[in-house]
Amino acid sequence: MKPSMKSLGVFNGIVAVALVGFCISCQFFQEKITEQDYATRWSDMALYITKNTPGNSPTYASRCLGYIGLTMYESVVHSDQTYASMAGQLDSLKSLPMPQPNQTYDWLIALNASQAHIIKALYKQTSDVNKTKIDSLENAFLEARSANITDPEITKRSIAYGRAVAEKIFEWAKTDGGNEGYFNNFDKKRVYPQKPGGWQPPLYSQSISRSPLHPDWGKNRTFLIADHKIAAPKPIPFDSVPQSEYYQQFLAVYRQRNALTQQQKEAAVWWGDDPDETFTPPGHSYYIATLVIKKINPPLIKCAETYARVGMGVADAFVNCWKWKYQFFTERPNTFIPKYIDKFWESFWPDPPFPAFPSGHAIQAAATATVLGNLYGNSITITDDSHVGRKPDGLRNVEFKARTFNALWDVANEVANSRFYGGIHTPMDNNAGLQKGKEIGENINSLTWQKSLYKKE
Repeated sequence: MKPSMKSLGVFNGIVAVALVGFCISCQFFQEKITEQDYATRWSDMALYITKNTPGNSPTYASRCLGYIGLTMYESVVHSDQTYASMAGQLDSLKSLPMPQPNQTYDWLIALNASQAHIIKALYKQTSDVNKTKIDSLENAFLEARSANITDPEITKRSIAYGRAVAEKIFEWAKTDGGNEGYFNNFDKKRVYPQKPGGWQPPLYSQSISRSPLHPDWGKNRTFLIADHKIAAPKPIPFDSVPQSEYYQQFLAVYRQRNALTQQQKEAAVWWGDDPDETFTPPGHSYYIATLVIKKINPPLIKCAETYARVGMGVADAFVNCWKWKYQFFTERPNTFIPKYIDKFWESFWPDPPFPAFPSGHAIQAAATATVLGNLYGNSITITDDSHVGRKPDGLRNVEFKARTFNALWDVANEVANSRFYGGIHTPMDNNAGLQKGKEIGENINSLTWQKSLYKKE
């Protein structure tokens, strides 16, 4: 008797792969694998590849996570008749492959195949060693799952479907303006607008390049048409008079730098997420989604929906943020403060190579908190241990200690404040980022995720 593949229940007593960190062992052992494991371990793999692929950037990583999360969702959306595909709801994504009628699918196998395919397609520049890790995880899950399937056609059909979904999404991704963006991270020929309060390449830089990162990223297609149409925030006009609102923004940064507590220093370093050393700020948000999933343990379809919402949220946040950064081209404290307040001043954290307004950390963190809060409620206690085990930051005398939060918006607010503590963003940068990130998240939430939410005529 053939097992039903439509239930997606937890299956017991099957062979699973041992994971040591992100390294995949070829030795197998008996354990219970839950459907949530398929979602969270593929999320772990996506973040591992993000962190360990040279030339990555927050902009490119956000784009990849959008497509990876969407692919996970679309690979399993037809497992539940109450859920709706994003085809026809996202900008120019008119259709996606459909399951064959009256045929049985194993949706975990479909998800497994889709994630391996989309990650390798988006990160084709990653090392062969990393590609082998992706293949190993795919094969281990496939072996474990197919052990109890008596009809090999179900396995073949499910693999083909997952790969077809991933390939269609990847072909769509190639038309968004950001394809292979890692080939042109920094624009060395860009002519800077010379104006009072205009951004200047940093002397105290986070990056080896002083040229601006992806100045045309804001021209890329957003996942949602509504996100493309969001009104721009308004920065405070430049004014060097000490009594002015503009001057007071930078004075606040100056005063905070001189009064940093150890806890604030730890927050500044924890959320730095330098792409040369970590999975980037949008990767950190994707990791927060994993923490929430592990806390709540929702069904597979909701796990996939979670990654889709967060992924598309951070992707659209970065497109809009970069559009506005290069529209307003505003300076950072490291240029204003030495010129008008204290010529010997230096920020606690080095400047990234792009303009300030609005804050990229804040906008993507707010989008994440908004979509996760809509799915699970804001009052969730999580402990972020993503950087535990890293070598202490000796230059700033900071260790990497796990951080516990009692609400999702507490996370977003600390992410934003961490850049203020670091001395690289003013309050207006953070406030605009939080506001616009919330708008982007609300647009994501307004998509029709469940068919029961369709409005009746």
